[in-house]
Amino acid sequence: MLKQVQIQRHSPTLNTVFMVENALKDMDGSITTVAELKRKLPKQVNHNTLKVILEYLEESNKIAVTMKGITWIHTPNQKLRKAIEKGLRL
Repeated sequence: MLKQVQIQRHSPTLNTVFMVENALKDMDGSITTVAELKRKLPKQVNHNTLKVILEYLEESNKIAVTMKGITWIHTPNQKLRKAIEKGLRL
């Protein structure tokens, strides 16, 4: 008889998502790595849970993930958002 293997999906709590968002917003530099982010978080977060949060933040256009690291890009300023939308893409 074959055993079924269940893959556990790490679902972050809303508080954990907010904690990561705030840590990224308040970073000293403009770019951070996952390792640096983990050190800056007030509580320890499971690596797979952190990956899920970062995927969500990237999909919702709050962060940009590049080869150099992670950057907070979200801005609530509506005038700036409109200017960016109308601007030329490089």
